[in-house]
Amino acid sequence: MDTPMTREEKAYIDTLSHYDLLYGIRFAKVGDPRFQGEKGKYWLQRREEMRKVDPEQAVRDSKEMGW
Repeated sequence: MDTPMTREEKAYIDTLSHYDLLYGIRFAKVGDPRFQGEKGKYWLQRREEMRKVDPEQAVRDSKEMGW
């Protein structure tokens, strides 16, 4: 079942930096509710959009964050 995203959730995701978005993706536990349904799709889409705008910053974020 696809979980709808609220306006508030979308607005929150829009405030996050690329680092914050990537951190959530990289270190979330399996089944994390942030990545369920429409909200999860939007989170991934937003991170990808930000990566495309500044790919060098995306690489710096990834290296700084580590694994």
